[in-house]
Amino acid sequence: MSKNLLILDFGSQYTQLIARRVRELNVYCEIHPYNKIPDNFNFSAVILSGSPCSVNQNDAPHPKLESFNETMPILGICYGAQYLVKHFGGVVESSNKREYGRANLSFFDIKNPLFDNVKSNSQVWMSHGDTIKNLPSNFNKIASTTDIENAAFYINESNIYGLQFHPEVFHSTDGLQIINNFVVNISHCSTDWTPDSFVDSSISNIKNQVGHQKVVLGLSGGVDSSVAALLLHKAIGDNLHCIFVDNGLLRKNEFEDVLKQYESLGLNIKGVDAKEEFYKSLSGISDPELKRKAIGKTFIDVFDREANSIKDVDWLAQGTIYPDIIESVSVNGPSVTIKSHHNVGGLPDYMKLKIIEPLKSLFKDEVRRVGASLELPKQILNRHPFPGPGLGIRILGEITESKIKILQEVDHIFINGLKEFKLYDDVWQAGAIFLPVQSVGVMGDERTYENAVALRAVSSSDGMTADWCHLPHEFLAKISNRIINNVKGINRVTYDISSKPPATIEWE
Repeated sequence: MSKNLLILDFGSQYTQLIARRVRELNVYCEIHPYNKIPDNFNFSAVILSGSPCSVNQNDAPHPKLESFNETMPILGICYGAQYLVKHFGGVVESSNKREYGRANLSFFDIKNPLFDNVKSNSQVWMSHGDTIKNLPSNFNKIASTTDIENAAFYINESNIYGLQFHPEVFHSTDGLQIINNFVVNISHCSTDWTPDSFVDSSISNIKNQVGHQKVVLGLSGGVDSSVAALLLHKAIGDNLHCIFVDNGLLRKNEFEDVLKQYESLGLNIKGVDAKEEFYKSLSGISDPELKRKAIGKTFIDVFDREANSIKDVDWLAQGTIYPDIIESVSVNGPSVTIKSHHNVGGLPDYMKLKIIEPLKSLFKDEVRRVGASLELPKQILNRHPFPGPGLGIRILGEITESKIKILQEVDHIFINGLKEFKLYDDVWQAGAIFLPVQSVGVMGDERTYENAVALRAVSSSDGMTADWCHLPHEFLAKISNRIINNVKGINRVTYDISSKPPATIEWE
């Protein structure tokens, strides 16, 4: 039986990053809120995450450590380390001053297994307000920085460790090595979580769960739904019924091109032209959230109608991935709605189907690796993420068919240009935004007063954070020139140089 790892979440912005680092080691882990320790998850080690809270608050999160076996390895990170100190009788001092940023380990115990193969003076990342002042009597200090005496510790005659810094963050240069030391060398977790093993176990689980029943899946052309479709197809063949809806908000020629790609994979698929229904539902709507809801409702109406035309369907498949699941079960209840788009909880009551989510344990980068294992064509596997509402949230303000056609042409020139100049694979996501402004221009001898667009290209690993891409000026100049010369109605092109945070990737 595989030995897996549990991550208890105290609300840290870095919790998902801990899990992704553990997964990089081919170790399976799950994130659960600190107050919802699962009974049915087989885990052999625990990581306690950081938190925006102070351990000295009256309402500070308190995990039930007695739930764990006394010999179970535990690693506390930041808040998790401070909680261990306070729980066992040490002193944690609160301060109005927050230590945030890079630091270096001026001392660490080279004989302690947590620091095997860690370089001298290794850089680490601090992000905390509280400080560990006094360790309990049975705790041993095993690392310090110039400013922080108790940067790491372990408890005598145990496998319990604490780190004041964040090893999961990229800026901690030996962070992955430290996590490997705890997860693999100290905790002896199984390193068998690979794309191939996931494919094999998923196909087996789908066969056992679904049997000979029918499954319906809405394909979007994106990586998540495509990988989910291939997994299901390998398990149940033509009992999988795929529906690809043209909402009129796709990229230029995307409906026809993607439909052909899916058919070449042998998928049992039906394309549905529903453009006019979507345009009608969006008429007169300018508010971004209302646009999303109108698009979502219309999709459900169209999808439900098409699903009902298939006899004896029992299951609805969704391309839900792990971040969707985590974000829908926050530490302190539902998180604030930034935008409506996740599959989680999106099924209306009248669709009486059972749900199957074959990718719900995967992060985005893992989905791509599983897709590669399934030999998904590179044209689909390497596609940039594309928002569910499509160009509907890249047209600021009210959507009209003429605006959609203009933006499709602009987007087509931009994306094809990235491919032509061998820049596409260096960009995580790119697109064009139709701005609700007009500006003066000159074309030939005539004065124009036409529309402006913004180009957006970002680099990221998972979309949680993103930086704007420093595309070559020569490339941007050529693309701007092509757009203005070839797309009637556009006389100004801008480039968005905002990072996430504080901006989001999409404008709406």
